[in-house]
Amino acid sequence: MADQNQNPQWFQPKGRPVGGTEHSWCRAVSGGTGITVLALQFTKPLNISLLQNAIHKLQNSHPILLSKLFHNTTTNTFSFTTPTPTITPPLQIKSFNLSSTTHLLRNLSTTTTLSPLHIILEHELNNNVWANNPSNLSCTDIDLFFASLYALPDAKWVVVLRLHTVVCDLTTAVGLLRELKGLMMEGDGGGGTQMEMRSGGEISLGIEDLIPSGKAKKPIWAHGLDMLSYSLNSLRSTNLKFEDVKGARCSKVVRLQLSACETDQILNGCKSRGMKLCGVLVAAGLMAAHSSNNTQNDKKKKKKKYAVVTLTDCRSLLEPPLSTLHFGFYHSAILNMHVVNGGESLWDLASKSYTDFANSKKHKKHFSDMADMNFLMCKVIENPSLTSASSLRTSLISVFEDPVINQFDEAKDQEIELEDYMGCSSIHSVGPSIAIFDTIRGGRLDCVCVYPSPLHSREQMQDLVDRMKRILVDSSDSSVEAIEI
Repeated sequence: MADQNQNPQWFQPKGRPVGGTEHSWCRAVSGGTGITVLALQFTKPLNISLLQNAIHKLQNSHPILLSKLFHNTTTNTFSFTTPTPTITPPLQIKSFNLSSTTHLLRNLSTTTTLSPLHIILEHELNNNVWANNPSNLSCTDIDLFFASLYALPDAKWVVVLRLHTVVCDLTTAVGLLRELKGLMMEGDGGGGTQMEMRSGGEISLGIEDLIPSGKAKKPIWAHGLDMLSYSLNSLRSTNLKFEDVKGARCSKVVRLQLSACETDQILNGCKSRGMKLCGVLVAAGLMAAHSSNNTQNDKKKKKKKYAVVTLTDCRSLLEPPLSTLHFGFYHSAILNMHVVNGGESLWDLASKSYTDFANSKKHKKHFSDMADMNFLMCKVIENPSLTSASSLRTSLISVFEDPVINQFDEAKDQEIELEDYMGCSSIHSVGPSIAIFDTIRGGRLDCVCVYPSPLHSREQMQDLVDRMKRILVDSSDSSVEAIEI
């Protein structure tokens, strides 16, 4: 066997150009959309070297977490580069002691109702190391994965993983959390056990290169008609009231949580009607937004049209199919328009919205419209005036087709003393007015709802989420026909 140290190929980084969907995230993240954050709160002191070891093993297991983003300013193209793990320095955790964390929380806290975990999550969502890229960097490798450790009072700690969304969709985030918790359960960041190297040490292809033959094909005239339809519908769609369209934007979060009993009733209602949870979340969001847009002083409620984006994981539909162990971004977006009159019941509206999405997916629009959606996203970034009040809002709400269901039981979370966690992505450059990241853990629905501030205020979005919760709880009994807010 040849000596690896004498083989020049051993030291050459592996990589590939980004695909169309990945390129859209590269364009968006510079403005602030596409920063994915996982924040985990532990009730015990953490050994930073053991945590470092666990994260390094994750990077070795998934080469895309080890990769850098290379921007060629001459050709204005992006590509991934992945140096050989054995000669690449591990990610270094940025650590904040109790004094530093306390100072940070004091400066960031504008209300006493937010937990330290919540405040740190928002802070990390807006910690944009990619803000000046690529304009101020010339052919430079850009890191895509960062980690921080914050000390809290009462010997609590918050671990934060921050990633460029180009390498981390929802499925990747769930897998990353699951594997990290598994490594931490081993007690020494992995116990020195070599984890399986995924994808043969190479980054998997982009989603466009794996779409089954013929599924993404569409005649030129059909592309043109669809682009025109999307554009006209966006001009006719209704937005939430904008509170400040000129202020510098950031992403903020409100949380929607239900009890196990309330969650069970909603899930049973979905099951009995043959729909997924995303349908009822969309309906609750539409009803809440419509009621807030139509005040009690309005003598006649008006019919309004709203845009909804549903993100679906395409891994199992690709050729060849990918498993959840393939980290990266393999979600596709389906855009639907929904008309709300104001007198609908939750379940009727949920059935209609879910049927529209299911029909779009049945007709392969998650593949055939992928290029159109990516193109429009980039055009909105380039031309904010294409959107209402130059807000860069592409829809009222975005949801995921499937919720995250915590397969890690509470007993195991207690073993590593994981008290709470939150995860989401930023949306303030371009995106919806509210993006819902829903999780079911311990049988309870827990939604992290992200919104652009100050385009929308915290009070406005808290009111919207409170309305959604009231609609969900009051309508969880299928005998309820309509809810008036």
